[in-house]
Amino acid sequence: MRAVVVERGQRATLREVAPPLGGDGLEPGRVVVDVLWSSLNYKDGLALAGDPGVVRVSPLVPGIDVVGRVLSVGPETADGSFAVGDLVVATGAGLGETRDGGFADQAVVDADTLVAVPAGISARQAAAIGTAGLTAMLSVLRLERGVHPGDGEIVVTGAAGGVGSVAVAVLSRLGYSVTASSGRADELGPYLRSLGAGTVIDRSELGEPGKPIRRPRWAGGIDSVGSTTLAGVLAETSWGGTVTACGLAQGSDLPTTVLPFILRSVTLAGIDSVQAPVALRRWAWARLADDLDLDLLDSMTREVALDDVVAQGGAILDGRVQGRTVVRVGA
Repeated sequence: MRAVVVERGQRATLREVAPPLGGDGLEPGRVVVDVLWSSLNYKDGLALAGDPGVVRVSPLVPGIDVVGRVLSVGPETADGSFAVGDLVVATGAGLGETRDGGFADQAVVDADTLVAVPAGISARQAAAIGTAGLTAMLSVLRLERGVHPGDGEIVVTGAAGGVGSVAVAVLSRLGYSVTASSGRADELGPYLRSLGAGTVIDRSELGEPGKPIRRPRWAGGIDSVGSTTLAGVLAETSWGGTVTACGLAQGSDLPTTVLPFILRSVTLAGIDSVQAPVALRRWAWARLADDLDLDLLDSMTREVALDDVVAQGGAILDGRVQGRTVVRVGA
């Protein structure tokens, strides 16, 4: 079968490799998926470049998202939830980092991380949602616990990226007033407004170091940037607001103090979709089926072939990709 393979410290290449064992040779709890689509994420870009922080085993097939049909089910697998031919999606859970991922004709995944693709969502759309969309929906679910439409403005940082784009689309459909923050605000303003953002601001408004507490501006926020940008959002969040953090595009540091938390009762909630339990994944996917405008999803999605995914890895690392990029594998 075809597979994109990377070895630590080297650039990935497309190769012919042996397919995984199925049937009686498959370990209990594992499922072989005939991959139709994957997607290109920032983490995949790092993996394609051989980044040792992502490529935890070598050699490795990158691709943190897998969408396809069940080809074979291992013995003693789960509770019979999946049968041959079922359309499923797998995200995170070590795919494309510690185990082979979706940039191959077939992938072996753990049954207890698989989710059936909800009715009404195509295989291509499921890949477009992928890890980024799941992370965005998990962020919205967490935000909803304490912040509601009408409470005030919600800021989404890194808004033109995969997580940000889906977050803007979902929040606006739910009735939230959304401000989108981007490093290319002038260039991408029309795109972000088409997703539902009422206001678009340049990331410099949030990303410069400043006082740890400032004039209240946001009822809440969804941040995928980290560092001084996240610190800036926290400094401008109103009393009782919630800010979710799911990324570190700007950096893993957080140069702030306890003041936003003890003077304004601000909540900083971490979001991790990689190890999210399957029940939470299923809930998030069900909500995506209801709360994400699939026409908008299609409008923010571009497509590349498996043969071209290595070349596209550099573009996403350079910040030259907006929205979602799906990888046609076997469709």
